[in-house]
Amino acid sequence: MDLFTHVLVAYLVSFGLVGFQPQYLAAGALAGGLPDGDAVFFPLARRFPILRHHGITHSLFGVTVLALVGATIAPVLAPGSWLVYFVVMEAAGLSHIAQDGFTHFSVPPLLPFSERALHLDADRAINFVTLIVSVASFYLLLGVERNHVAFGWYLLTIYVLAAFYAAYFAVRLGGRLWVGRRLRALGEYDHVVPTTNPFAWLVLSERVANGRERTVWSRYVLGRGVVDGPFSVEGTLEPTPHEGAPRSEAEALDWSLPLARRASRMLESTFHFAEARADSAGGWTAVWYSLEFTFLGRSAAVRVRFPGTGGPAEVRSAFYRPSRRVP
Repeated sequence: MDLFTHVLVAYLVSFGLVGFQPQYLAAGALAGGLPDGDAVFFPLARRFPILRHHGITHSLFGVTVLALVGATIAPVLAPGSWLVYFVVMEAAGLSHIAQDGFTHFSVPPLLPFSERALHLDADRAINFVTLIVSVASFYLLLGVERNHVAFGWYLLTIYVLAAFYAAYFAVRLGGRLWVGRRLRALGEYDHVVPTTNPFAWLVLSERVANGRERTVWSRYVLGRGVVDGPFSVEGTLEPTPHEGAPRSEAEALDWSLPLARRASRMLESTFHFAEARADSAGGWTAVWYSLEFTFLGRSAAVRVRFPGTGGPAEVRSAFYRPSRRVP
């Protein structure tokens, strides 16, 4: 989930616990966003993996430590009960973990005691529907309504927002459970991947054998079944010794997959597909796209171009628009 949605949902959770008490609402909203402060540890994360993004700050232990520290400091800044501050900040932090675990971007709630991950695959890590609603809601609450409307209108806004997010999460989770139960009837699929649309999902299988990776996927729409696919792509995971330029699409995919995985951690850690085409100069271009990170018809991808002269491959990471419709 995006930071704005984390903060807004934490604000709504805090309101549900204590009502309109500004000091506690502010503390809860802050605590809802604090776990993503692990971005400041990025330079240390390679040496201490526990400090990575979606690491210790996204665990029950990390959230509790933040709540204890916050509850100690908060009464000094704004009078209030230490216990209420702790409860509100703990609940807000737990809502952050729950929202991230709700998506396909896993969190380790039991760190540092266990690396076991939580991810329900019910939503994208960043869904622009909730992002837009959350940003607009902040503008409405803090800009348009604050000190300008009757208190009743503020309460109505809070209740409408709470109803929207409750319904949104329910629809997402219901869709995920429905598609998950249908997997066996659809074919040899073992993964469900959410798209931006809560009624459209990807079903896929990824197999690794003899150093090769094969991905098969289809698009599934609630109420209609499979509407696109199956599509498949495969390639070798280890660099293949070669000379000159690829002579076929299969060779272009084989040669490019190890280079693409090495160039993009996002591609390496998500399900992906690819396209390859020859150019007029005798070279080949292969583009590997993430099936999980897309935006406005483009996908996080790595383009690998093999010159017709047989020189070194050109590797570039960016958002590309595939010829096949992006999920």
